[in-house]
Amino acid sequence: MSTTALRPALPGDTSMLASIFRSSIFELTEEDYDDDQQEAWAEAADDEEAFGTRLADQLTLVATRDGEPVGFVSVKDNAVIDLLYVRPDVAGEGVGTLLCDAAEKLAEARGAKSLKADASDTALGFFQARGYVPQRRNTVPLGEVWLANTTVEKTFGPGSAMQ
Repeated sequence: MSTTALRPALPGDTSMLASIFRSSIFELTEEDYDDDQQEAWAEAADDEEAFGTRLADQLTLVATRDGEPVGFVSVKDNAVIDLLYVRPDVAGEGVGTLLCDAAEKLAEARGAKSLKADASDTALGFFQARGYVPQRRNTVPLGEVWLANTTVEKTFGPGSAMQ
């Protein structure tokens, strides 16, 4: 297995990150979401210019192997993990963990007392294993369909679950 490195997202990454976003949704969430839900969810990357702006407006890190992007995380307002996606062929190999570790360390170093995420049903166990505590269940309208997710939060500092 190749070493995974992290770097800031670059404007030229948008198409590849949109591809990772889409393939992650379609290949990793089929047990939790139906075809219509996956399609509506993946449409967030159809307008690549808007998707690139979303990434550029946040702290976005890219995980690479042999120079090729294999995952990414974006943190909004130093408070919320907005996007965390890995290429399906590297799922379960620690890429998501590396990205989440970096996001948490950067947020805490920048003064955040906690970090939240709206975790998909597929990702909920990943976040809970990292010490994120469910706060509320959400139902999100996307076009003609609804997606369920759970807002989770991890608190930093003394006495927290930070690992």
